[in-house]
Amino acid sequence: MPRYKPAEIEPRWQTFWEQNRTFATPDKPAAAKRYVLDMFPYPSGEGLHVGHPEGYTATDIVSRFARMRGEAVLHPMGFDAFGLPAEEHAIKTGEHPRIQTERNISEFTRQLKMLGFSYDWDRVVSTTDPGYVRWTQWIFIVLYDTWFDPEQNRGRPISELPIPADIDADDEAAVEAYRAQWRLAYETEAPVNWCDALGTVLANEEVIDGKSERGGHPVRRLPLRQWMLRITAYAERLLSGLDDLNWPAGIKTLQQDWIGRSTGAEVDFYIGPADEFEAWKQQRSQQGFSDEPTADALRVYTTRPDTLYGATYMVVAPEHPAVSRLTTDEAAAAVKEYCEKAAFKSERERTQGDKQKTGVFSGSYATNPVNGAQVPVWIADYVMASYGTGAIMAVPAHDERDFEFAQQFDIPVIPVVDPPADMQGRDEVLAGKACFAGTGRAINSDAYTGQETDQVKAAITESLEADGLGKSAVNYKLRDWLFSRQRFWGEPFPILHEIDEDGQQTGLKRPVPIESLPVPLPELDDFRPHGRPEPMLEKASDDWAIVELDGRRYKRETNTMPQWAGSCWYFLRYIDPANEQCLIDPEKEKAWMPVDLYVGGAEHAVLHLLYSRFWHKVLHDRGHVSSDEPFQRLINQGMILGEAELTTYQTEAGQFVSPADVRRGEEGLTTADGTAVVATSVQEEDVVKKGDALVLKSDADVRVDSRSFKMSKSRGNVVNPDVVVKDYGADSLRLYEMFMGPLEATKPWNMAGVGGVRNFLDRAWRMVVDQDAEEIRVVDELVDTPCDEAQARVLHKTIRSVTEDIESLSFNTAIARMMEFVNFFTRQKQRPREAVQSFVLLLSPFAPHIAEELWSILGNPNTLAYEPWPQWDEAALVESTVEIPIQVNGKIRTKLTVAADISKDDLQQQALEQERIQDAIDGKQVVKTIVVPGRLVNFVVK
Repeated sequence: MPRYKPAEIEPRWQTFWEQNRTFATPDKPAAAKRYVLDMFPYPSGEGLHVGHPEGYTATDIVSRFARMRGEAVLHPMGFDAFGLPAEEHAIKTGEHPRIQTERNISEFTRQLKMLGFSYDWDRVVSTTDPGYVRWTQWIFIVLYDTWFDPEQNRGRPISELPIPADIDADDEAAVEAYRAQWRLAYETEAPVNWCDALGTVLANEEVIDGKSERGGHPVRRLPLRQWMLRITAYAERLLSGLDDLNWPAGIKTLQQDWIGRSTGAEVDFYIGPADEFEAWKQQRSQQGFSDEPTADALRVYTTRPDTLYGATYMVVAPEHPAVSRLTTDEAAAAVKEYCEKAAFKSERERTQGDKQKTGVFSGSYATNPVNGAQVPVWIADYVMASYGTGAIMAVPAHDERDFEFAQQFDIPVIPVVDPPADMQGRDEVLAGKACFAGTGRAINSDAYTGQETDQVKAAITESLEADGLGKSAVNYKLRDWLFSRQRFWGEPFPILHEIDEDGQQTGLKRPVPIESLPVPLPELDDFRPHGRPEPMLEKASDDWAIVELDGRRYKRETNTMPQWAGSCWYFLRYIDPANEQCLIDPEKEKAWMPVDLYVGGAEHAVLHLLYSRFWHKVLHDRGHVSSDEPFQRLINQGMILGEAELTTYQTEAGQFVSPADVRRGEEGLTTADGTAVVATSVQEEDVVKKGDALVLKSDADVRVDSRSFKMSKSRGNVVNPDVVVKDYGADSLRLYEMFMGPLEATKPWNMAGVGGVRNFLDRAWRMVVDQDAEEIRVVDELVDTPCDEAQARVLHKTIRSVTEDIESLSFNTAIARMMEFVNFFTRQKQRPREAVQSFVLLLSPFAPHIAEELWSILGNPNTLAYEPWPQWDEAALVESTVEIPIQVNGKIRTKLTVAADISKDDLQQQALEQERIQDAIDGKQVVKTIVVPGRLVNFVVK
């Protein structure tokens, strides 16, 4: 019997699409184009879980819809395949990371094809492919070869960087050192989290209380040679570029906060002998403010120059280069001990506001430039060398962190901003016993006393500039991008370091010649870190590491690029994936960019999206791409959680505890008074809803806690799409994930819901196919006559709703409209072919396999992938007749079918003529008649 059998239908159509290259993309679109992009996945060994296809299904619906609307569509897929998991697997097993990576890519590809996504598989890329690595390395060379011109506000070739005459007259090393200060890619020593036991650098998120999250090994902060990317040069461009992007407001806010633009002043505090301060000040007034900090001053950046009179101490970070010269002999031992301890703290630990402040006095004093006051200079780890200038002026009366530190070390607190008169706690602030971070009138500020905060900011900054002691400045929280890793499984840097006869580096470097790209990874005997704070590729043999060019000897760079590198430009490679002559053909790039719709998780809000925008702007400045921004519209799909876990709580004595009274702490589950609680899982069939709460059927007073959690292997709540497809079909999985709720919402998985949409597909099948026949044939109800008025209205309402819902990505409501269509036409004695065929086309982006099958059964010889999308007729939406409820005192007595354009008087008259209305008002006085044309008639009687 010809029942709906996804296991037979779906593989057949997937084979058809692949063999016929149904979704091949034209090199250059002849018509309107739509570039629809998914954030490509990391191919883990676990394969896909049902959370992954949510965004992929959404983009596939849009892509199929756009093709049927006559648009040229680029809808590609690839794999972000470098990364630590594959290397960790190699360390454990000895298997090369590439072998496992390719195995995982093969499994991901199988699963993605199983779900019927209309990707152009001829364009698939992997960041580990040698051809891809080549152009990632080429882009790095572009970054290395670029400097940012602040006057032109764009990146330019390093050859166009003006070299000061005295440096140009010096040797090659001096010129290169000067250029390094401007290159977008440069080397420096940067503090990192180094774990000796694991033999690698750890991210801040991987360090907890000074120990590695993995294994609990000690972690220390130490400077290592690193490659950095000067993303800070593009901070303003990255910030202003957000204005014209169709992105979620929350994502824009996250990027704005990450960039962290602020306006204030740079101020120099004199650190020489106090009796020479006036002479220093006089000299500064003549020379002006220096662009670079001088050895006789500590430079700070502050957004509140109006509070300078309240600065009672200074703080420098333990890594600040001035620590050694600030530390007196008497303080040397204490400072050394403190800095060593600080090196074992992660950045997150140091900046947590709830931690007790620590510090050590350097023994030195600085002079406040506005009043000549001597202030002690402390070393404290709550200040980071990577933020601002690495030194702060501390105003404890008006900064919470500074106030906590001053309280801890008994440092004076001098209020210089008067809080509003009606503010609670104002007296404590004025007495130096509390902190106020707001604005108000200046106090204790000499000539500025009595002025408003904004006035004081401007006046003090102007005075500092006139005296050469400071200047107005814009600052960003954004730091330059630490772009190197000490691991194996990543792109090698295409940089060569010149070495002398003894193998020592001379300080000169050069890029690998373009024709020699890609630089491959060396062959290693094993993949275990060597345990030293240096790159793992130092283990490589000289055959790989040593290169001779133009009569000079070089050593290859042994750091590797981070996983972010490949994901910064993959959207460009999709456009021209086989190009070996250049990064991308300019005509193809101009035709397809920017990406029209980009869908992916909100967890990439800052890093990936910010890094990609940075690279793209550099490539734009250097003339390699035509658009300044890569992604025009961004959507973040919500997370699909594991199925809800139902739990009751009891004390050891067996007494049930309300979920609201349960506390989760280090000691486990307890009540508020510390009584231990035991959790017991229950089954869904044992639970009923009582008001807003879930309770046990057996005891209506026992509350049940219902929670859904992120899918993870450790929780055991991962749902494999293979299982769902086997039991229900890929179309059911696709349809359910879109029907669960709005695309952006977080939603719990429920297997019963999959069964519900499978039932809908079964009904849609039976609407077309006679499943009681011996072989495939259409139902007898299917006729070639036109739709009647009611059928046409339902059809065209459905077409309009589904069309508009797809455009707005409201897929759940589009599916609901199609369900209503099936319910209506299933009850019809005759089903016009025009309506059924239009429905199949509407269904096809959501459930393409069953739609292709039904389209074929309906007698169409070709795939529906490029069939014209149905158009609705506005005239068909206009109802010629309407059914009006007729009420007496608000109670419906009868209903009346009338012309849709009936006049108010005629409607009232026809309503009065109805027998049931006459019986209801007989002998009563009609005190009021309410007539709403098209809606109702109500007679108010007494």
